[in-house]
Amino acid sequence: MIVRARRVVLPGGERAAAVHVADGRVTAVTGFDDVTGPVHTLADDEVLLPGLVDSHVHVNEPGRTEWEGFVSATRAAAAGGVTTIVDMPLNSIPPTTSVAALREKQAAARGRVAVDVAFWGGAVPGNVDQLRPLHEAGVVGFKCFLLDSGVPEFPPLDDPGLRAALGELAGFDGLLIAHAEDPDVIAAAPEPVGGSYASFLASRPGAAEETAIGGLVAAARDTGARVHVVHLADADALPLLRAARAEGVRVTVETCPHYLTFDAAEVPDGDTAFKCCPPIREASHREALWAALAAGDVDLVVSDHSPCTPDLKRLDVGDFGLAWGGIASLQVSLPAVWSGARARGLGLAQVVDWMSAAPARLAGLPGKGAIAVGRDADLVAFAPEETWTVGELHHRNPVTPYAGRRLTGVVRRTWLAGREIGDVPLGRLLGRGSV
Repeated sequence: MIVRARRVVLPGGERAAAVHVADGRVTAVTGFDDVTGPVHTLADDEVLLPGLVDSHVHVNEPGRTEWEGFVSATRAAAAGGVTTIVDMPLNSIPPTTSVAALREKQAAARGRVAVDVAFWGGAVPGNVDQLRPLHEAGVVGFKCFLLDSGVPEFPPLDDPGLRAALGELAGFDGLLIAHAEDPDVIAAAPEPVGGSYASFLASRPGAAEETAIGGLVAAARDTGARVHVVHLADADALPLLRAARAEGVRVTVETCPHYLTFDAAEVPDGDTAFKCCPPIREASHREALWAALAAGDVDLVVSDHSPCTPDLKRLDVGDFGLAWGGIASLQVSLPAVWSGARARGLGLAQVVDWMSAAPARLAGLPGKGAIAVGRDADLVAFAPEETWTVGELHHRNPVTPYAGRRLTGVVRRTWLAGREIGDVPLGRLLGRGSV
């Protein structure tokens, strides 16, 4: 197969090129006219991108498949230009905190996925002895919570537990990714009241993120382990993270499309589709996160796709205190981020770095993240100037704050390992280091 376009986003920049594919891999990248034999030429308004890598997806299967599931999640991913997801260890039952649980998760996914799937393990109290076996079984790293996760089967780590896990991971250079909010700060904050979004926001103050990130950084400094902060919403934590990196602490950080898109002042009272933890904050945080991405202080953008059944969102009463906290966005992440980047004068190459190359590096998936010789031929035909209104999506449950929102950028075709994704499940189950 050969796919060519007048605009191809490559590691060295954007140019006209032809991408040659054999056996699922990119074998050459040549000039636009340097082709022989059958070739697929993208339309003049399309750009060829590498498939995106979303390293923060809650598939919830097995155990809570009514919330999402491998079939629906990976179809949504493919429709959104995401060709690899990394599944989070919680909200499924059992959580991925042992090799036996990982095998259950893999069995649920095998032969049913439209895109490639890798897996995070979980670090919870009492499973330090499972971390190395899970690493050897191929998980890409370990997720922990520093406060209540919302599900009883995935309890949080206290500071001694965090340090014990990091001490173990340091022995084989494993990666810990952390939901960083401090439970004591939140316990001292006012309880959320009914449908008031301002009340919910006050119940999860930015200081909770800053305190928890400070503790995570201190533990990483003392143990020498690698850590990653998931879904940063509070831009006031950025100076702390910059200082930690400057002194050699191995810490990376991600943010999410909803923190880059929405403004707390615009969230309607009672619209619990917007509830997530940490919460969507004020526009000043949104703009500071965009600036941090452009400056390289935030490494990547991933969805934190965390859906549930509509009843758990409590749209019937609009109570932010009762509703499940999570945003469904897997299919719309690319156009949401591109819409924001485009409005701020940022280019597609930067978006690709944040949403493909950087997540692939984080998850240790060297076959992913770029259109380059030897990489998987995961490709996306993207129309960056076409606008559309978010309507029906492939997510199992359609509740999303993006519903009815006008976005720019449409995914028209997606290829996985050189084959166009359709109704036949083409995805593979990946382990850390998969090529």
